[in-house]
Amino acid sequence: MSRRVAVYPGSFDPVTLGHLDILDRASVMFDHVVVGVLENPDKAPLFSARERVDLLRAAIGERPSVEVTSFEGLTVDFARSMGAIAIVRGLRVISDFESEFQMALMNRRLNADVNTVFLMTSFSNVFISSSIIKEVCRLGGSVDDVAPPVSVAAMRRKFGLDGSSR
Repeated sequence: MSRRVAVYPGSFDPVTLGHLDILDRASVMFDHVVVGVLENPDKAPLFSARERVDLLRAAIGERPSVEVTSFEGLTVDFARSMGAIAIVRGLRVISDFESEFQMALMNRRLNADVNTVFLMTSFSNVFISSSIIKEVCRLGGSVDDVAPPVSVAAMRRKFGLDGSSR
């Protein structure tokens, strides 16, 4: 019997409790989940791809069924290279669905062997987004209850809020 592998792609800039919620539930559904940190040259993330991979690894801890890596290019090509049968995408609110649905249809057109699986985030994580968390942290607000400690500490360092220079 072959392993059921899924990829969970995203920017994860930084990883949030919402991301970890989706990952935990995907890990129950699949034998192996590859978290793919997208390196997108058109975006200017707060953290480099290497930093985001490191933050994810630290936040995830030791989970033998999960690996973290970075990738460039099309998600379906990444999924194929990982031997995945599915792409996992998290949904928070209805407005997420429209763009995610369009991407899923295009991915299906590019590779009909890879399905997209949508997982709704837990109610407690509906309002969480990396963009909002970064803005709140940058302005000195607390994000301790929406991001893992490693993400909070890294953002505070980046924004010079930990007493050190950036």
